[in-house]
Amino acid sequence: MAFIRPITVAVVNPLTRLFAGHVPMFGIVRCRGRRSGRLFRAPVNVFRDGDDYLVALTYSSQADWVRNVLAAGGCELETGGRVIRLTDPELFVDRTRRLMPFPVRMFLGLVNVTEFLRLRPVVTASARHG
Repeated sequence: MAFIRPITVAVVNPLTRLFAGHVPMFGIVRCRGRRSGRLFRAPVNVFRDGDDYLVALTYSSQADWVRNVLAAGGCELETGGRVIRLTDPELFVDRTRRLMPFPVRMFLGLVNVTEFLRLRPVVTASARHG
């Protein structure tokens, strides 16, 4: 899939960012560059597992945005029309994609996606007492 990446970055991602923060199973990860400090917005496929958020790593754990999130220890996620602060990024491999909804599991299998990122929402004092 590496040959598709330049097209995705130049064409697909800008179009996807127009809706990804508002439709189910999509989101936009907002993170800062490790070296540049620049704000990046990466459209992603995102799913819930209890309170956690799972991101399918369609371009592997070596994608710059993934490395930025890991280095920072978290990110913000635009999803469902709101912004959620996430922390404790954890990479994992699941060759069965068992945590994904069935149609997504089948698609991810076709493109051989086996890496995922688990993130937990930041719990604020008002959420703990509220």
